[in-house]
Amino acid sequence: MASEVWGARWLNSTSEIARKYMEVSARKQSLVCLAADRNTMSGLFELLEEVGPYIAALKTHVDLVDDWSAEKWKDFCTAAKEADLLIFEDRKFADIGKISRSQMAGIYDIRSWSDLVTSHLISGPDVVDGLQAGWGDVGRVGGVLLLAQMSSRGNLLSPEYTDQVVTKGREHPGVFGFIGNGSRPEELSELRKKVGQEKMIWTPGVNLAVGDGEMGQRYGDPREAVLAGSDCIIVGSGIHRSKNPRASAKSYAEVSWNALIERES
Repeated sequence: MASEVWGARWLNSTSEIARKYMEVSARKQSLVCLAADRNTMSGLFELLEEVGPYIAALKTHVDLVDDWSAEKWKDFCTAAKEADLLIFEDRKFADIGKISRSQMAGIYDIRSWSDLVTSHLISGPDVVDGLQAGWGDVGRVGGVLLLAQMSSRGNLLSPEYTDQVVTKGREHPGVFGFIGNGSRPEELSELRKKVGQEKMIWTPGVNLAVGDGEMGQRYGDPREAVLAGSDCIIVGSGIHRSKNPRASAKSYAEVSWNALIERES
């Protein structure tokens, strides 16, 4: 089913992890990645149980969990895998390759449970090599999402910087794709033209309630984001702060999936 829905994107992809995502999204009929912004393990488990059937990936900030322990986190990751989800640690790495490789290990051992991580490219392409080496150290395969755009007000990712990130990222086999700005479809459409069809574009900054959020966050319409080129919408408060997270997750799944069908048809 993934090949039928994704079409040329499936055929052109050379990334094992990208194909895995396309398969999961097809099974779930959802392009939703939940930004699981809960600071307790019980809160994370509760959220996973509520919305697991309607999302394709789970975005985490492991160091924001107040009662984190290696044992509890292992159980959580096992539950996420059983729910057929990719785990995406939004680490935003930015150091040299050697340090990034070490950061994939450490107390949180990100390399052992994450399928995807985010990274800036400010330090150069060696950061991607280091992250991929981290996964390789434990015999796993993962993908790096480079920050090409951001949805927060006043960010310093200029168009010139974005162009360099895309140029270097397109050439690197370890790059799964790019983070784009879901709150501005016109910018996202331009990014898709630059990226081409092989690499993924995932987008925060989307909400069914369009407008400004907290601390400088901006929100755009999820359907417009997918039509403009997003392959996955990253949704946080629109789901986990709603009165009915399960119903909200289902709504986002339907909107995103229908937009993909519309875009690819």
